[in-house]
This record gives sequence, C-alpha cells and structure tokens, in this order.
Amino acid sequence: MVHDSTDDPDDRAHKAPRTAATDAPPEGLAAPDVDPAAAGGDDEDDALLPDILEESGAIGEEPLATGHEAIERAVRLAPTSPGVYRMLSANADVLYVGKAKNVKKRLSNYARQSAPQPARILRMIAATVTVEIISTNTETEALLLEANLIKQLRPRFNVQLRDDKSFPYILITGDHWAPQILKHRGAQSRPGRYFGPFASAGAVNRTITALQRAFLIRSCTDSFFESRSRPCLLYQIRRCAGPCTREIDFPGYTTLVREASDFLSGKSQAVKQELAGEMEKAAGELEFETAALYRDRLAALSAIQSQQGINPRTVEEADVFAIHQEGGFSCVEVFFFRTGQNWGNRAYFPRAEKTYTPEEVLGSFLAQFYDDKPPPKNILLSHEIEESELLANALSIKAGHKIEVATPKRGEKKELVAHALTNAREALGRKLADTATQSRLLDAMATTLSLPHSPKRIEVYDNSHIQGTNAVGAMIVAGPDGFVKNQYRKFNIKSEGLTPGDDYGMMREVLERRFKRLINPPEDAAGKAKDDDFPQWPDLVIIDGGRGQLNAVREIFTNLGLTQVSLMSVAKGPDRDAGRETLFMPEREAIKLEPRDPVLYFLQRLRDEAHRFVIGSHRKLRKKDIREAGLQEIPGIGPSRKRALLHHFGTLKEIERASMADLGKVPGVSAESARRIFEYFHPQPG
Repeated sequence: MVHDSTDDPDDRAHKAPRTAATDAPPEGLAAPDVDPAAAGGDDEDDALLPDILEESGAIGEEPLATGHEAIERAVRLAPTSPGVYRMLSANADVLYVGKAKNVKKRLSNYARQSAPQPARILRMIAATVTVEIISTNTETEALLLEANLIKQLRPRFNVQLRDDKSFPYILITGDHWAPQILKHRGAQSRPGRYFGPFASAGAVNRTITALQRAFLIRSCTDSFFESRSRPCLLYQIRRCAGPCTREIDFPGYTTLVREASDFLSGKSQAVKQELAGEMEKAAGELEFETAALYRDRLAALSAIQSQQGINPRTVEEADVFAIHQEGGFSCVEVFFFRTGQNWGNRAYFPRAEKTYTPEEVLGSFLAQFYDDKPPPKNILLSHEIEESELLANALSIKAGHKIEVATPKRGEKKELVAHALTNAREALGRKLADTATQSRLLDAMATTLSLPHSPKRIEVYDNSHIQGTNAVGAMIVAGPDGFVKNQYRKFNIKSEGLTPGDDYGMMREVLERRFKRLINPPEDAAGKAKDDDFPQWPDLVIIDGGRGQLNAVREIFTNLGLTQVSLMSVAKGPDRDAGRETLFMPEREAIKLEPRDPVLYFLQRLRDEAHRFVIGSHRKLRKKDIREAGLQEIPGIGPSRKRALLHHFGTLKEIERASMADLGKVPGVSAESARRIFEYFHPQPG
C-alpha cells in the first residue's frame, strides 16, 4: 500500500463513549469476537474442569453456578445496543472478550443453564466472577474496539495473534528539498510517502539498494547531507546523484524522485519504457556513457522484480490469507501484493484452542491483524468467514476507502490463495517438526541433567564489554517452541564503582534486576498483557562460565530467596573448542558430554544465541558512542586525518567497513594509524 503520512485513518471507531458494568470497569479492553456458543466442544476437557477452575481463581463449591450468577447480574444491567464485553476471573484476569450487536442478548445465551454448551464454554463460565461491558455506537465500532483491545489483554479463551512484529516500509521523505529514501518502522509521523508493507527487513534493504542504483536517490541523513563539501563514496559508485554538492540540479533530482515514486506506486512498466527511451536517445546521439547509465538503471529495476517471485497479472493491491490446521495447531500464511508486485510473505501461528474451526480462527485473526496496519483494497481468503461484510465495512471506515473481503472461487485470485495455502501447509509442517524435535531435546536435557521435569522456560545470560566500557548484559529465552525472541531482554550496566571487566559484578546486577522485578512486579505492569501459555518464571538458568561463576550466581539466588530454579554454567573447552565444554551444576561433579551428544549441541545453540544477542546489543551501544564522539576518540587521529578519511570514504559507516589495507591508502594515514582505526571499529569484546 502507498499512502502519505498526512492521510491518517479515521479512528473514530476506536472510541467508546459509554461504559456500563456490574463492577467499576478498569481501563483498557477487548478482543475479536468468536461466538463461544458457536464453537465446537471437547468432552475430554470436562475432566480437567477442577484443575482449570483452581488455576483461574474461581471459588465456591459449585463454580458453574457462580459463573452463571455473575453473568445473570451482568444481563440485568446490559444494554440492548452494540458493545464489547469481557469476562474476568476472581484474580481480575481477563478470560474472554467478545463483541455483540445486542450485548444483552449475547450474554443471555451464556446465562441459560439448560442450553447444552461445549466444555470450553463451561470452563470459561465457571471461572467467571465479573462481567464488564463497554457500549459502542455501532457493531462496526465494537469490532474495531474488540480487535484493538485483545492485543492488550490477550485473554486465554480468545484466539490470539502472536509474534505481531511491526512491518517495515520504504519511506521517501517529504520534509527536505532533496528527499531521502530509507527503511521505516513504527508510527508514520514523518512527512513523506510510505510504500509497503514488506514482509521482512531484508526485502526492504534489497529493494532500497536496487532503487538507489536505479534512481540515484540519497540515503544519507539530513545532517550528513548538509555538512558535505564534496560528494561521498555513494556518488562515486553511482548509487547517488550527489544533490548535496549540487552535482545534479533541483529539477533533475525531482525527476528521479518522481520516477522512484511511480515505480513503487505500480507504474513500473511506464518507468521502464521511459528509461529505455532515454537510453536509445543517448545511444543515437553517441553519448554512450549516458546510455550505459540508463542501461544500469534498467538492470537494477529488473533485479527488483526478479527477486519478488510470483507476481500477479490482474491483482494490483491485495493481502492473501490462507489458514491450515493440523495437530491442534493453526498456521496463517499472509502474502502481500502491492503495485502488482509480490512484497513478501510471513507465517503466523495464532494461539487458539483446538476446538476453533479454521473460519473462526481466521476471522478473529484478521480483525487483530489490521488493528495497527493500513488494509489494502482487496483481502483474499482461503475460507469464508462469518462476518466478512462487517469486517469489510469496519476496515473501509478505518482506511477511508472501500475494502473488499472475498474468498475467490476461480481465476488468478484463486491461484494466489492456493499458493498461499500450500505455503501455510508447509510452514505448519516445519513448525510441528521443529516443535517435536525441541520437545525431545528438552526431555533428553531433563534426563541428562537430572532435572525435576522437562523445562518449559530456559533463560541464558551473558554479558559483553571492552575494558569495562559500554558494558551490557543480555538474557535470551527458549522453550518448547524454540527461541522466544519477544522475551529477550538486554540490561545496560548502571552500577557505579564496578571495576572495569568485573564479570561477576555485571552478572550480579543483571540477575538482581531481572529477578527482583519478577518477585515484585512494578505497579504499572499489573494490567499489561501476558501470554498465559508461556511461564514467566524459568525452570533452568544457564550462564557462560565455570564453577566460580556458578557459585557467584548461586549466592545471588540464595540472597534473593530463590530455591526452585535449577542453575547450570557452561565452561568453554580448551582453546574454546566447541564440543569439549564442561557443565557445572550445584553440589554435583562436573559433567562432560560426548561431542556428538544432541543435548550438548542444544546447549551450544543456546550459548551461541545468547552470545550473538549480547554482542549485537553491545555493538549498538558502541556505535552510538562512536557517532556521538566521532573519530577524535581514536588515538593519533586528529582533525586533519578525520577530514582525509571522510573525504576518501564519504561516511563513518564506510570507514567502519573498510579493511586495514583500504584505510592505509588514505593520504596522511600511516600503516600504524590504519591498524588503530581498524581495531577501534573491530574490537574483540570481553
């Protein structure tokens, strides 16, 4: 989708002016509506009812009667107009959020004790002690509010969209006479034109690189642009037109920006024909260098389109959704088509009870998916959802133009859906295989390390610094589904008085900050969403180091009163060889596993992932310091050499990428200075 930052969607539907409840409603709410009474049941879940009720905090000898009574109280106060309702447990945890055209009628369905209902609905009713209601003006408003709030509350009985990482866009800025092209995530507040979404940052980066070759638009920041007195390296390698030093005039640069915008807006054939015409014209006038430039630009445009795989002929703008269910899991594959080009795809694995049908999961998923994303003109589905017309109306109001939601039966649109369905089936197959492998590894780890049970949450800690500077600690998390990246955390070391390189002191700060927050969560975290499927407390904590590090961490845990968390340290082998690590656990002899043992390989993966994450966090801090301090921080590099380096390479990033040999070619930079510069940008972290 292409849109300007000034074209904000109409968000009136997110407002809910009237509130009614059996008790005073807390702030925040909602979730996409899948009518619980319409879903199928699972009789074997009845046997689990007492345990689930105990977990959810329901009280009383007859919890079903307690739940029905709470719902009946809500029915007496419920409006007959549209709205959003939520069911809460005795612990004030949100169990389910739904919307209805007539809230009173919908809640009355739950209150009828004589009506047969599936086990999932009975569990939800039995755990309910309070029902809260938000009234809305229309059912469309209720749908949008519901979708907006479920992502905050993540109720256990709703379908939940997980791994909802924001999508990247390409931005051509509109607040400078020489627009810049860059990758953008987050709120679209900067003036300019946004093109997307793209499925991954890699797809955006590749496209921007090719667009620079094709249209020569600058990618540098405004501050760098204003400071130039000579063209940078990108101009020399023909990836920028050099507007900073007026190598191109304003009308000429404006033409390049227009061509780039037209190409991203779907006018790719017109742009290519125009460039081809200019190339032939230049060749006819014997201006072969100019003709070669147009040839290279055409080749760059062809490279963009060749990397995009399947491109539709008749579908200019659409999102394609296909769902596949297997083994109690669901996979939703999403393909993005903009301007007649395939801008990538992504697989989602929403959390939903196995009794939900594909249509119910997909309908609930869609409302959440577009809560914070602009919808395209066409949304193509593999399954017909019950409220497709309502969803289309809601998204049309939000987008400000007509949105069509359809399940195609023939033609190219049907082929696109079939292609997405194949990808969904394959993605879920890989997910199930990975999950089965991960479960076997966790079971094997529990046996090998004599753990009380197979760990559901593993936390691995590491820290990084260079002679005590830019010290940072990091935690990565793994579970039955592999690495859980939304649970990763980094810790900027704040303790004053730490001796540079004091690994014990840094680890102490990281662990104390982590577990004190877990023991006593801050007040503002009480209402935040959490994933009930994934535990917040670790079963196993792994650190990088030997017996000394293990004893230090054990002392920290003792001081914090933590006795139920298993501890282990992984010491590197001689010469840091992988496969020769030693494992240490409290009050046990050191453990040496065979080099080909799958458990050892799994531990190596965990340690390497922690190391990768902490090194990345450390380098970001260091780069920030480098940007703020400049090259003057390097011993022996004064203003003259700094100017020479910048004139030769153009940007600080290019200096950082340069090899030692390339640095030595700069006038005035000796071999020793080149070595210092290279080691400054490529240190060996501690």
